[in-house]
Amino acid sequence: MAVRTVKRLDEYRIEVPQTYAPGMRVRGIIYLDPRLEPGLEEKAIIQVANVAMLPGIVGASLAMPDIHMGYGFAIGGVAAFSMEEGIISPGGVGYDINCGVRLLKSSLTRGLVAPRLGAVLEALFTEVPSGVGSKGKLRLSRQELEKVMTGGARWAVSEGMGSARDLELIESGGMMEGADPSLISVKAHERGSSQIGSLGSGNHFLEIQYVDEIYDEEGARSLGLFKDQVTVMIHTGSRGFGHQVCTDYLEVMERAVRKYGIELPDRELACAPIGSPEARDYLRAMRAAANYAWANRHAIMHWTRQTFTKAMGMGPEDLKMELVYDVAHNIAKIEEHMVNGKKVKLAVHRKGATRAFAPGHPELPAIYRQTGQPVLVPGDMGRASFVLLGTQGAMEQTWGSTCHGAGRMLSRHEAIRRARGRSIYRELEDKGIIVMSAGRETLAEEMSEAYKDISDVVDVVQGAGISKKVARLRPMGVVKG
Repeated sequence: MAVRTVKRLDEYRIEVPQTYAPGMRVRGIIYLDPRLEPGLEEKAIIQVANVAMLPGIVGASLAMPDIHMGYGFAIGGVAAFSMEEGIISPGGVGYDINCGVRLLKSSLTRGLVAPRLGAVLEALFTEVPSGVGSKGKLRLSRQELEKVMTGGARWAVSEGMGSARDLELIESGGMMEGADPSLISVKAHERGSSQIGSLGSGNHFLEIQYVDEIYDEEGARSLGLFKDQVTVMIHTGSRGFGHQVCTDYLEVMERAVRKYGIELPDRELACAPIGSPEARDYLRAMRAAANYAWANRHAIMHWTRQTFTKAMGMGPEDLKMELVYDVAHNIAKIEEHMVNGKKVKLAVHRKGATRAFAPGHPELPAIYRQTGQPVLVPGDMGRASFVLLGTQGAMEQTWGSTCHGAGRMLSRHEAIRRARGRSIYRELEDKGIIVMSAGRETLAEEMSEAYKDISDVVDVVQGAGISKKVARLRPMGVVKG
């Protein structure tokens, strides 16, 4: 009989031993310090243990300090699988395929923008649709949508949104090879045709920020960041299109589990062997959704640049609103990593986790090859976000991965209950933060108390050596779904 106990390995890591539950093929490791440990849900620990039971898992079932319960995998989960014996699981990617974060820098300072902040934010709220079921300004035909699926951000550039230089500063160049539009359902087509250039709802946002703290002067210079600089962070994904792709392929995977006789501790971990037709089809469809997400963020970036140009009365050359980087945090990729001293290909699932590749990695843009990959970690709308850099420690410990955000502590229902009778909008305004939202409940769901303190989360990944703090960004104005 398994003994459901975990133990602390060091200041920043908890071990879920193989004795935690029967059937675990490897141990689990959760990156968490004593400050965050009281918020660790038992259900999330069980999900880490469940992932450790999947065929072909290599190393350990990992979770970042923003861990909380998700569908199948815990959010914050990272797992790598052997190409010979492993599986592909949509639950290890999530419904919002390639939900991710994009950061823009500018020549603007906080003092210059503050007097016009309300006008800029109102213009952004108009230009970038947000909220449940929101639709973008574009209406794509089936043929055009298929170009988005295969081209990603490159499609957006071909349509006059941004430049080829932007593509160098996006994970995977803003486009994953191998997407196959023929594997996308009619319903996914219908949901995706009108949502390019929209934020959606929930924790997605477009945020005007300023750099209020720099921890690594050299790293900040390499990224073009300076004190009091105005930045813009975009956090959204593949919208209803990606959600439908996940829904469609979960049904496929549930049949595959029975077909291949895979025993699972939780049906939400439905999967298929990596070499199977079902896994190959899912990966091709997932890549189409990932490309959709990159095109979506690229369109939002384009309209953000235009909005700032008009609202600030400045030309693009003076505004210098340039892309720092764009990262995905819900995705599965075939990557090369070191295992027992040998470089091997693995299928790495990141579900609410961000790549944090080390200096020198060949997949990094040339300008970041010496510094390491920029890591963008959004917080809640009332506190802060962080910019970090990838490290060799991440390559050695976590398949080049780190946290993706603050991590929820309260369910949306509980957050709404606790916010009853309060004006979250007014509370944020008292902090000097202007918020515009498509729905009142969104502000309650997304209030700061619903999340872990992002500073505590980032301290864990820095302390564990899996990323390095560069700068802290404070919110000035936020557009929420």
